[in-house]
Amino acid sequence: MIKAIIVDDEPKAIQSLSWELSNFSDDIKVVKTFTSPEDAIDYIDNSAFDCLFLDIQMPTMDGFQFLEKLTNRDFAVVITTAYNEFAIKALKHEAIDYLLKPIDSDDLQETIKKIKKYNFKLANSSKIEEVLLNFNAKFDHKKITINTDGKLIFLEAEEILFVESDGNYCTIIMENAQKIVITKKLKEMNAILPANQFFRIHNSYIINLKKIKEFIKSEGYVIMESNHRIPVARQRKSDFLEKL
Repeated sequence: MIKAIIVDDEPKAIQSLSWELSNFSDDIKVVKTFTSPEDAIDYIDNSAFDCLFLDIQMPTMDGFQFLEKLTNRDFAVVITTAYNEFAIKALKHEAIDYLLKPIDSDDLQETIKKIKKYNFKLANSSKIEEVLLNFNAKFDHKKITINTDGKLIFLEAEEILFVESDGNYCTIIMENAQKIVITKKLKEMNAILPANQFFRIHNSYIINLKKIKEFIKSEGYVIMESNHRIPVARQRKSDFLEKL
């Protein structure tokens, strides 16, 4: 049984979609609905479910802004809207489907099939990931394991120079000048990297403390071994000096 959540600022739209989904009650169940995206964020980040039906045009924030605020994206996203110009943007935000209002029953049936397929792949990839993570933890403590875009990346901590944020994405700069773009926020990377070796020196940067070549106190930045100049946030300067 697919557990679904609906976020739409129009109560009538929620009622209509819920009624349409009730025709497929053997496959899917609406467990929660929200007219306020702000109220939905906390629930979604702390709850387990399978699918989010999300309206795009809402008054306080649009659906794409809503997705960017979520820390939990372990579910299928289906965009619902009365306008078809958002289709490409929906795909870029990794939505598995796009439904135009008023929602057609046949289209909804196809969407449910896609949700099932997505959940099947997710369940299998989670099992593989668990096996690989356990293997890596048991036999190689030096490597950093990153799960992104349906794949696992294993990196040597010693070879990472710094990580730069770009909203919902990060770029990992390696010692050999390789750049690895991943779909993770900087705070997620901060939780993964060893705290004794890496430090979030700025809202947009985490650096490898072992790879610092110079600290220019007067101008407030560090120079890495690669000659990259990374700014030191004023509020993080004292903690940074303690780390050094």
